[in-house]
Amino acid sequence: MKIQVYLKFIILFFFLGSTKETIKPIEPNIIPKPLSQKITDGFFILDENVNLISTSEVIDVSKYFEMYLKETYQVKFSTKKSGKKIEFKIDSSIKNEEGYFLKITKKSIEISAKNSKGAFYAIQSLLQLLPIEKSSKTISIQCLEIQDEPQFAYRGMHLDVSRHFFSVDFIKKYLDLMAMLKMNTFHWHLTDDQGWRIEIKKYPKLQKVAAFRDETLIGHFSDEPHQFDGKKYGGFYTQKEIKDIVKYASERQITVIPEIEMPGHSQAAIAAYPELGCTRNKLEVAAKWGVFEDIYCTNENTFKFLENVIDEVISLFPGKYIHIGGDEAPKSRWKNCVHCQNVIKKEGLKDEHELQSYFIKRMEKYINQKGKQIIGWDEILEGGLAPNATVMSWRGNQGAIDAAKEKHTVILTPNSHCYFDYYQSESEAEPLAIGGFLPLKKVYNFNPIPDELTKQESKFVLGAQGNVWTEYLSTPEKVEYMAFPRMVALSEVVWSAKEHKNYDDFISRLEFFNKRLDAKNVQYANHLYEVKGEFINKNGKVFYEFETITKGKDIRYTTDNSEPNSNSKIYEKPISIENSQTLKASVFNKQGTKLGSIFEQKINLHKAVGAKISLNVAPHEAYNAGGKQALINGISGNNKRFGDKEWLGFSGEDVEITIEFNKHTEINNISTRFHNGNGQWIYAPKEISIEFDNEQKRSFVLKNNGNLLVNFNETFKQKVIKKIKLTITNYGIIPDGKQGSGNKAWTFIDEIIIE
Repeated sequence: MKIQVYLKFIILFFFLGSTKETIKPIEPNIIPKPLSQKITDGFFILDENVNLISTSEVIDVSKYFEMYLKETYQVKFSTKKSGKKIEFKIDSSIKNEEGYFLKITKKSIEISAKNSKGAFYAIQSLLQLLPIEKSSKTISIQCLEIQDEPQFAYRGMHLDVSRHFFSVDFIKKYLDLMAMLKMNTFHWHLTDDQGWRIEIKKYPKLQKVAAFRDETLIGHFSDEPHQFDGKKYGGFYTQKEIKDIVKYASERQITVIPEIEMPGHSQAAIAAYPELGCTRNKLEVAAKWGVFEDIYCTNENTFKFLENVIDEVISLFPGKYIHIGGDEAPKSRWKNCVHCQNVIKKEGLKDEHELQSYFIKRMEKYINQKGKQIIGWDEILEGGLAPNATVMSWRGNQGAIDAAKEKHTVILTPNSHCYFDYYQSESEAEPLAIGGFLPLKKVYNFNPIPDELTKQESKFVLGAQGNVWTEYLSTPEKVEYMAFPRMVALSEVVWSAKEHKNYDDFISRLEFFNKRLDAKNVQYANHLYEVKGEFINKNGKVFYEFETITKGKDIRYTTDNSEPNSNSKIYEKPISIENSQTLKASVFNKQGTKLGSIFEQKINLHKAVGAKISLNVAPHEAYNAGGKQALINGISGNNKRFGDKEWLGFSGEDVEITIEFNKHTEINNISTRFHNGNGQWIYAPKEISIEFDNEQKRSFVLKNNGNLLVNFNETFKQKVIKKIKLTITNYGIIPDGKQGSGNKAWTFIDEIIIE
């Protein structure tokens, strides 16, 4: 009986103890990774008995923190003096303007910063130490010490609202997510050929005409013939809405940089006011994507218009910069414009490129007089750089290198690493995108400091930016899918110390961070449990290798075209490929639950697979993921996308491909195919020539019916050979009236099948 009473007492003791609802704190998984983090013993209990203490310098940040906790976790701070506190302190000894020190003990949380910026970023780290959802009356926070500061002053994200328009509420959500990741600059692309999105009161037709297009392109630009939805589309932000967004951003330590495109990407404005163009012809707001020949004329009427626009823009955006575009401005209209040619003569300019420089310099002078500075895409280097301009380098790193060597500040946003409208997975299930291929790892491994810069020159690099162009992103959900988690990876590129970065560690933290995105209803792309495959050639023997980026998971696979399940074979080593087959694989947890989608790869073991291959020119670095072996690995590229690793891209060059067999081989057929996406400057070659061993070269004209894919298939009398040489002649100059006219075409080659 005594034993029973004793047991009941113990049970009651534990029950009463459990009512305190003390929950073990979550493991720190902060993104971006802090400069230094030291975990200490114990945890701080956040409840109604905590005092919030602040200073006048950071009162707005502390109010933001207080409101966030109240709305998200229903936490209210005590109005009575207690032993526990969260205290904000100003520490002038902290050198970095955005640096902070966060110290959590059992009794207090101390946030020290030089100013409100650092205090805000300390809060963002602290919030990532809280549970995703409150499950008890109290919240436990791990005791630790963090000393942190950013590596770059400019940490940007861009959003194009011209191609597709997004609500004020979504813009604010976008800003919230940026703030969470300590991004501090929002580049707002407000004007383009397809829509003018900012209210300019002096020019009402910009709202009435330029803000709306009659219809929108359906499908991909490369699809021909083009089809349209026939629905009027558009919208614009009132100046009141813009002021609200700018204020909202400022409260989250984000500066908004507006972009007003000039002299190109201006068809929407010219549609509203035809006198701004060289021809003065009536135009429509563009309904499809691409680059258009009608750009601002260099007459005084245009400059007066732009100056008046800039005046209103400046009144809305208190930040340092105005982005003036400067990219993709065709010169055909200027070449045929009497006025523009007169300006060239009057100003002693060499050509139309220098005329663009004159245009940009003139606008810069005006903007400088208003106390602002300009940013322009790297094309503003052509013809001479404006004296005080900052260059945003998007066509690779070269623009940044050239500008930095001229002692101009630069922002890195190369399309190879920072264009988040590119495909991020090779899965056929990926939503429609503009093209390209930019997986998460490539974003994470980006280094904003080009190797070509000296230590002194690298000081001109302000930072980096992720760009979200929206030709194919018509909804907020699509924007989120393309931006996340690549924005998460970029945040660590621009904030965290390079020497502390580790991709495997990042992925481990990202697994948990994604749960936070779930709680915020972000429709991110989740490829963490995706299987990736790689062809391996070892001395003429071929293998296929699987991998997944998350640790502690199994890859299960099949080779008989069946769907993998919990009983399928676990992948342990590269699979020997001895015949044509279809491999399927999926990621499973240790409990046997399938986590991701099914990976499928068809392998055609034709006679060239495993052979030796050489090229006279290397593929372009942006389209060389599979290397030269991709041309004879038995794997064909995507039918619609040229940016996967199986397609090799060559910029304006004739390509010679030599395939050498290990022994004499009987063959009677050669086939391949070429991408023909003219909208992306890609053209199938007009002819291909073949040379067997030392036989005379034979040429073949390709049949091009205008489809996206152009096939080459040649059957001949059986031959026994050791070497084949294929010469693929570049299409040449892109004709007038086509995208990229005047430039050399790209050539994209798929698998070369030899049977």
